[in-house]
Amino acid sequence: MREVKIKKTNFTLKEKVIVVYEKIITTFGNSAKVDVQKKYLGKRAYVIIVED
Repeated sequence: MREVKIKKTNFTLKEKVIVVYEKIITTFGNSAKVDVQKKYLGKRAYVIIVED
């Protein structure tokens, strides 16, 4: 079951979650990346950018 709700500044995600962790976005050539463990290859991921 997938359900994503975004209402103003509130965000709700209903999904079977494996892990939740916070990473810093780093540079990668002319782009940027977020490193994850190799065991998550082929998995779907959400990247949510937030204000500091």
